[in-house]
Amino acid sequence: MPQNTTASEADSNRGSGEDPSQVSTPIELPPDSNLVMRVMPMPADTNMSGGVFGGWIMAQVDIAGSVLPARVSRGRVTTVAVNRFIFKQPVSVGDLLSFYARVERIGTTSITVHVEVYAERNPAMPHIVKVTDASLTYVAIDRFGKPRPVPKD
Repeated sequence: MPQNTTASEADSNRGSGEDPSQVSTPIELPPDSNLVMRVMPMPADTNMSGGVFGGWIMAQVDIAGSVLPARVSRGRVTTVAVNRFIFKQPVSVGDLLSFYARVERIGTTSITVHVEVYAERNPAMPHIVKVTDASLTYVAIDRFGKPRPVPKD
């Protein structure tokens, strides 16, 4: 991913006519998480205000969040709870969204995952901002859709 704008670069850009909301300080990507998905929202994903629809972002987080539980459980999983979902900043068409996930807890049949979403913005002067933070719980299911134990090994 591209380098982030430093605080001193942000200060120097303030007098340049650049929108200060588009300038960021360095972001540290989650070191203990896995990059599980990348996607770029399109115009069809916007709401009536022109920003990306929150429901679309939630759906993408749900898909990204299921990757690790499916691997850990070695099979199908289904979402049973959205424990926490925080929209930190709006998402725009053209932002490249990167979804990072880590397993928070493994139960008998369930797996809770923490998902962080970062947007890479402005290809001419790329910078990265955290846009969403969520925690979701998935349950491992068998071919009949019934809960099944998560393998311990």
